Amino acid sequence: MVDAATKKLIKSISIDDTSSIKSAMAAIDAGGIGLALLVNTKHKTFAGLVTDGDIRRALLGGAGLSSPAASIPRPNATISQSETSTSEIASLFSKAIRIIPILNNNNQVVDLAMMESRLRLPIAEPVIGEKELSYVTEAILGGWVSSAGSFITRFEKLFAEYCGSNYAIATSSGTTALHLALEALNITTNDEVIVPSFSFISTANAVCYTGAQPIFVDSEQESWNIDPELIEESITPATKAIIAVHIYGHPAKMDAIRNIASKNDLIVIEDAAEAHGALYKGHRVGNLGDVGCFSFYGNKTVTTGEGGMIVTDNPDLAEKIRILRDHGMSPEKKYWHIVLGYNYRMTNLQAALGVAQMEKIDSLLAAKERISLQYSKALRNVPGINLPQDNDWAVRSTWLYTITINAKAFGKNRDELMEFLKSHEIDARPAFPSIHKQPIYNTGQKLDVAEELSNTGLSLPSSVNLLDTDVDRVCTAIKAFHEN
Repeated sequence: MVDAATKKLIKSISIDDTSSIKSAMAAIDAGGIGLALLVNTKHKTFAGLVTDGDIRRALLGGAGLSSPAASIPRPNATISQSETSTSEIASLFSKAIRIIPILNNNNQVVDLAMMESRLRLPIAEPVIGEKELSYVTEAILGGWVSSAGSFITRFEKLFAEYCGSNYAIATSSGTTALHLALEALNITTNDEVIVPSFSFISTANAVCYTGAQPIFVDSEQESWNIDPELIEESITPATKAIIAVHIYGHPAKMDAIRNIASKNDLIVIEDAAEAHGALYKGHRVGNLGDVGCFSFYGNKTVTTGEGGMIVTDNPDLAEKIRILRDHGMSPEKKYWHIVLGYNYRMTNLQAALGVAQMEKIDSLLAAKERISLQYSKALRNVPGINLPQDNDWAVRSTWLYTITINAKAFGKNRDELMEFLKSHEIDARPAFPSIHKQPIYNTGQKLDVAEELSNTGLSLPSSVNLLDTDVDRVCTAIKAFHEN
């Protein structure tokens, strides 16, 4: 007996076989399972199916939104009959086939067979829907595919408004955003910039691109971010700036950092690459220092594939960043280069993705919060599992849900758990290695907290697409490994 929910789902994803690609995209978006069912207009029989992947390939191949969905190239659908046994249907599933239409004797879809969970749970993945496809298609059809176009200005405006900033400047990556910010703030050779060692390496690399030297500071246990109490002792006459990284989406202690910066006449740069939407004392991160930098890499909560953004309230700084971003070209005279600049521009295609992503950022963050709460509830009482901490002065934007493993209490170390999860098709990732221990830096410092986090931290699957059953599968595997 087919339940009411399945009947409703079949209805929502069914379209006439004369329908357009745009209608198919709407049905795919409504159903949320990645495909639409094509139904013969006259006989109401099954005529095929079309997936979101089929549509992406068709649009890239030159099809338009008004093109018939049934005409686009797609593989033959794998189907089954209502009288077929469960075991026979199960044998049809594969990595490529996760949903099978079940037909009655009249060749009508009466049920859907779906794998209960994905074969592999990725650490993160982009969420690309109808609007993303529509906006990118608009950019392609309009011919604006490079570093000029309306989507760039729309994306910058949306992001500035979201962060509460006066200006936003789109860039080619989060790393180039950091580099441009440092350059525009006149960080140069013989300067020093204080950075946390527990971060992705681009935080320090961007400093080195300017000729300045990164000075590594340990983290605090509470938030895993740079420890404000250790910053002041690292300040020298050469210190010009502090980079505060909101690691894994948890805000750093910005009041303390700004107070230290103010007392010592230092610049504050926020590396908010992992913290879209996070709040510090009710305020969005990114607009809490002199300048904030974000990343839109493919695994970020908001993605443009590659890309970054700089936000600031300083009009002179924003103008300088725009000039540096575009080869140092004068804004008044084309091809007249007034400073040494860079080609760090974002494309209109990437910005089209970004606009669509920003239009649903609240739902993306809500899904991340749902996943985070489910992990915390399920893993709270597992010996040796230390959960990411929450604080009443901050709202975390969980980029990757990251735990630490006390090997003695858990019974196995972090790497053993990671390999166990991967053997069960569950992607897991070690926390960032401390930058001061990396071969290209290797300062010889002993930074206890950063090193402990690097050696024990483990990021779990955190994709917005995860179902509750997927999160349960991860937690069950962790508990089973501990118990055995």
